[in-house]
Amino acid sequence: MTFDGELGQGVVVTMGRLIAGFGLAAGLGVAVGLLMVSFRRFGRLMNAFSMGLQSFPSIAWVPFAILFVGLNDLGIVFVMVVSSTFSMMVSTYAGIINIPPIYVKAARNMGTGGLSLFSSVMLPASMPSLITGLRQTWSFAWHALIGAEILMATVGLGALLEFGAEFVRMDQIIASMLVIFIIGLVADKLVFSRVEDSVRAKRGLRQPGR
Repeated sequence: MTFDGELGQGVVVTMGRLIAGFGLAAGLGVAVGLLMVSFRRFGRLMNAFSMGLQSFPSIAWVPFAILFVGLNDLGIVFVMVVSSTFSMMVSTYAGIINIPPIYVKAARNMGTGGLSLFSSVMLPASMPSLITGLRQTWSFAWHALIGAEILMATVGLGALLEFGAEFVRMDQIIASMLVIFIIGLVADKLVFSRVEDSVRAKRGLRQPGR
């Protein structure tokens, strides 16, 4: 699979979909989360609504995506976005509303307000929650992507799994599963875990080097 280019092509296509879907989900989740903070009634409603949708299986969005978006890359990205946006949205909302009020009061007493208050005080104080939200959003997006590719794609790691099952090729199934596992492990341990540990250490929530 490596020498004939099949595996490389699958990895490239899957990673392209992952970057697109994860980027859209993270950006949309942060934007809606900020709206939830600005409009408290909307925030409480969406918070309760999103908690239910987070438990909704991502694979259940596939028939909806096929019918209303299409059996294409856009449909796969749609499944990823609706499966992972709510995690980022809730983390953004919870991270900001749980900032200790003394931080905001102290900043306002020193003359900070408006956009400066948000960028200099509220955003840094909520950063640990935002990083955790990004990590969870990545995990949800990765799971949704592989599931959607199994049912909707002809190229990609999920498609390789499906073809392996269809033609009873256990070697192809195991090879695809190993690559999926390695990509997930590398992204989590070398990117998100390190960023999260660095942010927590800077906030005094974890000792540096541990």
